[in-house]
Amino acid sequence: MLILEAGNIKKYYRDRLIVGFDSLKIYRGDKIGIVGQNGSGKTTLLNILSKSIQPDEGFVKQYSEIAYIKQFSDEKMEADPKALKEFSLNNISQYSGLSGGEKTRIKIANAVSKDRVILLADEPTANLDYKGIGLLREKLFEAESLLLISHDRELLDSVCNKILEVKDGKIAVYSGNYSSYKEQLEMDFRHKEQQYEKYILEKSKLTEAIIDRKNRAKSMRKTPKRMGNSEARLHKRETTEIQQKLNNAVNSMKTRLERLEVKEKPNELPTIKLDFSLTSPPENRIVISTNNLACSFGSRKLFDDVKFNIYNGSKTALWGENGTGKTTLLNLIFEKNDRNIYVVPKARLGYFRQGFENLDNNKTVLENVMDGSVQNQAAARTILARLLIGGDDVFKKVGVLSGGERVKVSFAKLFVSSANVLLLDEPTNFLDMESIEALENVLCDYEGTVVFVSHDTAFVSKVATKMLAFEKGAVTEIDGMLEDYMNGSRKGIQIRKMI
Repeated sequence: MLILEAGNIKKYYRDRLIVGFDSLKIYRGDKIGIVGQNGSGKTTLLNILSKSIQPDEGFVKQYSEIAYIKQFSDEKMEADPKALKEFSLNNISQYSGLSGGEKTRIKIANAVSKDRVILLADEPTANLDYKGIGLLREKLFEAESLLLISHDRELLDSVCNKILEVKDGKIAVYSGNYSSYKEQLEMDFRHKEQQYEKYILEKSKLTEAIIDRKNRAKSMRKTPKRMGNSEARLHKRETTEIQQKLNNAVNSMKTRLERLEVKEKPNELPTIKLDFSLTSPPENRIVISTNNLACSFGSRKLFDDVKFNIYNGSKTALWGENGTGKTTLLNLIFEKNDRNIYVVPKARLGYFRQGFENLDNNKTVLENVMDGSVQNQAAARTILARLLIGGDDVFKKVGVLSGGERVKVSFAKLFVSSANVLLLDEPTNFLDMESIEALENVLCDYEGTVVFVSHDTAFVSKVATKMLAFEKGAVTEIDGMLEDYMNGSRKGIQIRKMI
């Protein structure tokens, strides 16, 4: 059953086409994940389909009621008591001072309380911890039809049966969940690679054949001096005929070469060429350790008598609900002013926070990254390219960049600095899906030590080699997979309670 359709849509921002497509039809039971780079027009598309904004051209027809979880909105609580209790909102009496996570839960509770056939959701995981995301996932499962913008790949995998990609103002719909979509993109990339290799081979063969025929035509023997006149005329005629055939063959191959359909080489990310020895990395097996570490926030004790080790070259994820002390622990490590935290002398800490204090808006991307770099410019540009900032974009002023682009510049600056231990607080915030996956690859290839906070389960699963789990005032050191921990399985996992 058709529940929503749009046709001949065009929406411009000044002279730039943000979204343009001929037809989009959504049927009952469709659960569609919307993906695309930051600024590609995903939210604009959702606003058009919800009729929150009008397109410059085209039409939208809604055949059912719509509920919409907007990313940037403040809402009063309108949800029914059951939803308020489910989302731990029943004891909230005032709206001032609410956390980002509480505001998000209010929007979700309001939307799922309404009896609607189709649910629209724009980044509904914003500011939610993993338990909040788990509850949201249950509600999205229950939704009959869904349009979801999210950078959470596991959420898209678990609830979506179609993926809609917004790119260069156009849309394309793929069957299956996010993993299926990525597989289809990979197959398309390999096909383009094969087509390019076939094109290069054919072009090379034609070019070599043309050169060969030209050389053969030039090398045709002249008439010998001792040859008689009649023989000379016959030789000349035969030579001319052969040369003509060779020239015809050359012209034919030139025509084939000109008509050969040009295939562009698919873009591949460059390999990292950092000289990590320039950071004078520590050789110690353990680079950070704690003993009897305690921390309180006002009258509330976050953790007490905590002991753990951070191993050289490891990628350690700090995992837990909001407010359990993960960012606080990063700050304590970076400040190094607690006698119960030991950092080896050669460990040089680099800290990524949510602000961009380390960037100069009046300098270019490359100037910012090279400021304080121990790597050469080629290495810096390689890192930027791996983070999807390449070509002339490195000469843009940082002041004109989006939030996501500034995040990537901050990362590049860290990777080429003298730091050999990176502390990262929610590094995937502000990043689109493609950029998150690019950052994953860079971190996996990074030779140094990384300690990071993230609620992105796919990111943690890809990057982390160890975990510190914060739960009920305890810190648990885990050698194992996040999936095992989330499922409550302890088989094959080494666990040490720290308090």
